[in-house]
Amino acid sequence: MRWLRSLLFHAFFFSWLTFLLVSFWVFLPFPRSVMNVALRIWSWTLVGAMRILGGMKVAFKGRENMPKGPVLVASKHQSIYDTFIMYLLMDEPQYVLKKELTQIPFWGWYAKKCEHIAVDRGAGAKALKEMVVKCVDRLKRGRQVIIFPEGTRTAPGVTLRYHPGVAAIYQQLPEDAVVVPVALNSGSYWGRREFMITPGTITLEFLEPIKPGMDRKQFMQLLENRVEEATAKLLDAAVQETGKKPEITP
Repeated sequence: MRWLRSLLFHAFFFSWLTFLLVSFWVFLPFPRSVMNVALRIWSWTLVGAMRILGGMKVAFKGRENMPKGPVLVASKHQSIYDTFIMYLLMDEPQYVLKKELTQIPFWGWYAKKCEHIAVDRGAGAKALKEMVVKCVDRLKRGRQVIIFPEGTRTAPGVTLRYHPGVAAIYQQLPEDAVVVPVALNSGSYWGRREFMITPGTITLEFLEPIKPGMDRKQFMQLLENRVEEATAKLLDAAVQETGKKPEITP
């Protein structure tokens, strides 16, 4: 049954993704807000398929910690799920993503239209400075910038080094902006490069915001502690629900 569910869900997911790639070009001549609405509808439909075909429900905790206006969202990253779910939770989501994604035909056009922030990870300090400038620009416009501090997807239970880019942005936050850490356990249900999905409830939790004013080292330590401690609790809940234990423990 689980194998069949996984097959049906992946068939739908890749078909739905293909539909996005070959059809959303019609929104390119319109304002960015039109593309955002289209992506929001696409994401809602995918969440419905997750529930109906894959048996994966979604739950959100701590939404009161997510203020309106400019927010730097520093999130754990375990699954493809993390790359679209923010469209359902925020008014103006702006993802920080690797430059290679913007070079994919169609997808790259849509990412540029949405004004997501591309980072050339091979360009060193220059890329970091450009990313900070773009992120601060989006925040000053009242948008929500989503960054994955570890820089890539990780398996449940794995913690990588938090990159300094998030601290560089933090040090230049507009006065009315905050950093909201995010913990999740999506990888326990829809894992990276895994065919088999696991029915259950994916939980994403917005944690207590971090206000501007801390020094770099204090901020990075606080951010990592909050995200990793909360993620560990969500992972424990996922293990209790699914019986699927992580291969690597923090």
